[in-house]
Parts: sequence; structure tokens; C-alpha cells
Amino acid sequence: MTTRAGFVALIGEPNAGKSTLTNRMVGAKVSIVTHKVQTTRARIRGVAIEGDSQLVFVDTPGLFQPRRRLDRAMVAAAWGGAADADIIVLLIEAHRGITAGVKSILEGLEELPKGRRVALAINKIDRVKAEDLLALSQELNESYSFANTFMISAEKGHGVDDLRVWLAGELPEGEWLYPEDQIADLPLRMIAAEITREKLTLRLHQELPYQLTVETEQWEERKDGSARVDQMIYVARDGHKGIILGKKGETIKAISQSARAELEEFLGRKIHLFLQVKVRTNWLEEAERYSEMGLDFRDGNA
Repeated sequence: MTTRAGFVALIGEPNAGKSTLTNRMVGAKVSIVTHKVQTTRARIRGVAIEGDSQLVFVDTPGLFQPRRRLDRAMVAAAWGGAADADIIVLLIEAHRGITAGVKSILEGLEELPKGRRVALAINKIDRVKAEDLLALSQELNESYSFANTFMISAEKGHGVDDLRVWLAGELPEGEWLYPEDQIADLPLRMIAAEITREKLTLRLHQELPYQLTVETEQWEERKDGSARVDQMIYVARDGHKGIILGKKGETIKAISQSARAELEEFLGRKIHLFLQVKVRTNWLEEAERYSEMGLDFRDGNA
């Protein structure tokens, strides 16, 4: 029996559906999904099996015009994920078409090493007419030499199986990279932090900008099979702390309950989650915070 294994990088603009596609491919929630752009900070690897092939999906941050150190580090992580992968899948939103951001990504693809295979996946196909889809596909294929083109809806699952089967057949021959039952190579501490950060983003998307991060400071396994998880939410301003705590601590309590429930479902056991909020005005300039997010602080240099 010939086995195949390799890395598949999903790239595209923020909100193109990369996290949704990763989760759909893997069959579990390994990447945080919100309606807020730029929520994926680190390259999250989800592992999927298709026949005799093991596909390791690298869900990169959205590619956009960076302004701050964190933005630059995220964009560097995205292109790094693409350069390291065996196959790249460029996700385009059908209803938005070829935006300035997409043109910029197409230019970036030209700078990758020769021979790198790139597939095109036009996502959210349920939002446009068939004739418009075909015209968009034709225009994109005239702009870049894609190895294959797929019409998909990551949210509804349309066309995703065809994409996965094709990717599985294109991966290099070799032994699997991870145990069969492993769906992600992120440490549990980081998965737990990502879950809490997603709940914060969903709950506070109007009031709070991106200037917060979550770190799992302690993970204590207990004899009864449960675990105590202590997390710190770092914010840049005093006002942000009040927003997260909410009136009489109601907001942070609701966020904690929601995060704990999802973490328990993910792990299949009881979790005791404790959240604290700390103001660190300069956390966006601290190398340690970037390491916790799986980003390289040096990549944020202008």
C-alpha cells in the first residue's frame, strides 16, 4: 500500500473562508471562525485523512495590507506557510471577485519557487449566478496558471470532497506525519487560548478592537480526569479591561462559561476554567506574546 502525506496551505484575503474550510476538511473545529476579519493569527495545522493520504492543512492568517507589527508578523506567517507547503490552495470569495487584495496575492504567488502547485478554490458559490462564476474562473485562470480549479461552499460543504480527493492524490508519497487519531498539532494550551479568544471576539466585536490576546498560563491535570485551566487575557488599555469584565463581572462570566463548554466538548472531559484580565499597554511590542501566538516577533519589523 502506497501512503501519501504532505502540507496544504490555504491562503486568501481575510474572511475568504480559510478557517471554515480547514474545519470542514478535518471534520472538527481546529481553527477559530468568526465574522471578524483577521481572527486567525498563527498557522493552525488541521490533519485530515483521505484514503491512504494524510493531509495537513495550514490555515494561514488572511493576506492584507499590514500596518502594525502584529499585522506584518501575521502576513509573514501566511507567506511562510505557503512557501513551506507541498500544495497551495488560493481561496477567492465568489461574490467579491478579483479585488485589489486578490491581485496582490496573485503577484505574490509569482514570487514563490518555480514548480509550486497552486489550486484555485472559488468559495461561497451560492452567492452568485453560474455564468458569473464561469467568467470569474476564466479570468483568474488567465491571470495565473492554476493546477486545478474548484467551485466550493466551505460553509455548506459543496465541492469540498472533490477538492480533498484531488489534494490527496497530489501529495508526495511517504509515511504519515501524525498519528491517525490526531486532528491538530497545536498544543492543548494554545487550542484552549484560541477558543477563549474566539468567544471574546464574538461577544465584544463591536466594542473591542484586535488589541487583546489570550494565554493559557497553567494547565493542571486532576486525579478525577478533569483539568484546571488558568488563562490570562491581555489588553492594551484600562477601558478594555472594563469592557471584558462587564457589569458585575457578567461579561467575563458568560465568556468563561461559553469557552469552558466548548473546551469540554472538544476534549470530552470536565474542565475548570479560570479567566483573569491584565492591562499591558505594550503587549503588541513584546516578543513573548508573539511566541505564544506562534508568530515570529522579528517578522513584524518594518
